Amino acid sequence: MPQRPTIQDLARAAGVGTATVDRVLNGRSNVSARSRAAVAEAAERIGFVPANGALPNLSVRPVTLSFVLHKGSQDFYKGFAATIEKTCAAWPGGGVLPVIRFSPSQSPEDFTRTIRDAAKDSAAIAATAINHPSLLDLTRELMAKGTAVFPLLNDFGGQASAGYFGMDNRQVGRLAGWMMARGLRGPSRVAVFVGGGRWHGQALRDTGFREVLGREAPGLTLADTVVNLETRQLTYQATLDLLHRHPDLAGLYVAGGGMEGAIAALREARAPGAVSLIVNELTPDSRAALSDGYATMVVATPLDQLCQALIERMVTAARGKKATKTGPRIFDPQLYLPVSFEAGKRF
Repeated sequence: MPQRPTIQDLARAAGVGTATVDRVLNGRSNVSARSRAAVAEAAERIGFVPANGALPNLSVRPVTLSFVLHKGSQDFYKGFAATIEKTCAAWPGGGVLPVIRFSPSQSPEDFTRTIRDAAKDSAAIAATAINHPSLLDLTRELMAKGTAVFPLLNDFGGQASAGYFGMDNRQVGRLAGWMMARGLRGPSRVAVFVGGGRWHGQALRDTGFREVLGREAPGLTLADTVVNLETRQLTYQATLDLLHRHPDLAGLYVAGGGMEGAIAALREARAPGAVSLIVNELTPDSRAALSDGYATMVVATPLDQLCQALIERMVTAARGKKATKTGPRIFDPQLYLPVSFEAGKRF
């Protein structure tokens, strides 16, 4: 009776090591799609059957997913990209390959060009982008061709997309407004920074912030919204200018990027806690500002949850025959306060 092929036989037939075969047979994720396919082909060719008789499904078609982010040098987007890669690497059964691109700028032309390039790699794309007619038109075009487009954090695709993934931005602003109102008493001034008119998600945060702050703290003066283009330097200079022109400035809400500039300006010009600062996304800068009293609260996107749900939806779309609209996925924000990291605890 011929001897049953062993793992060593399978490794030789597939041209890989026995450790790789072991990872494939046990469904671990840290195996390339090429190695997985080689093991699948060799197992069929030599008639390999594991000792327990349960050969996993090795023929699952590898899928490539495309992602377009921006500001690749910023800690938040670096962390976003790392979370995407980690989630894909740990995907059950493996075979999920992320291709991540960064738009060179926030211009409609650069976002459009980068997303269009990403569409060449996959039938499912997730992207952060501004609101602009050209991005909406591109979303419609790609969806009509069978490429699912998932807007991230800012809903640039609206009803035309396969589904928005992010937080309820108006509610994020309302949370910030409620927190600001709790900490400020008496006549004082509050200012808001947004990236610009093309980031509708930030405009919704501004709206929610003003709604709640006006109701909960009617004695406060709300300054005109400041556009910072999501840049550190512009936010830094604008914050120093606000502090100089308005000695009664008691609160700042940075609804998008550029918070590093506000933190630096406050450290330079005010004592800890003199101005209540609320920012979005937990990074080394915002965490340090919480620790030393320069930030009151950080409202963060739950990236692990978002990426898990997003990649599941993208894999389904990429392996399907056409792009379908599946509706938005809204995630509850993670709130961080100065006490959140005391004794290693997060609330």
